Amino acid sequence: MGGIGSGRHWHYGAKRTTEDSCPLDIRRLHRAGVLIAGQCFGWQWTVGGRPVANIQGRVEADRVVLVYRHRSGDEDSWQHVEQPVRLDHTPCTYGGTKHWWICPACGRRVAILYGPGKLFACRHCYGLAYASQREDDDDRALRRAEKIRRRLGWPAGIANPGGGKPKGMHWRTFERLTAVHDASAEASLAGVVKWLESMRRRQRGVCDGADGW
Repeated sequence: MGGIGSGRHWHYGAKRTTEDSCPLDIRRLHRAGVLIAGQCFGWQWTVGGRPVANIQGRVEADRVVLVYRHRSGDEDSWQHVEQPVRLDHTPCTYGGTKHWWICPACGRRVAILYGPGKLFACRHCYGLAYASQREDDDDRALRRAEKIRRRLGWPAGIANPGGGKPKGMHWRTFERLTAVHDASAEASLAGVVKWLESMRRRQRGVCDGADGW
């Protein structure tokens, strides 16, 4: 899950992100060895190690038929869906082949389709944003600091103390990364403080308004 202050900038009407949906990445299917004509496969999405959704697939000569159940809104009944999705292939520069979905909604050649909706389609058709597109400056600073901590092998969380230089890393590189980490952590924490102050002011305004009734 997110770090300090994560999710605080979400608001009603904000674009859903690709992380809110179930991605079906044709590259992962290809690496799993399931894109063979005549073969059937199952795919599962998990959160925290727990399954949250699953789908079946039937591979044909130039398409994959996705088989799943879909529930619309608050309806109690589930609809059985068999959605054919065409495949395409392009040669790689240094040999091999890239596999693509042809989005059933717009015809784009894409690597990832998203669901579960009434149909699987690309992020453009669903209007999905990447999570990074919904970040403020302090969110990006936090993500940058956490990325550096992972690279340095430090414990996650900018509130935790830093560690030493990883074995084999040049001191100049370590000092540069440490400086960027410290500046990013400071910017992120400053953003959290600013956000908390705005929430306190808003709360005081609500309370003052209530006293006026």
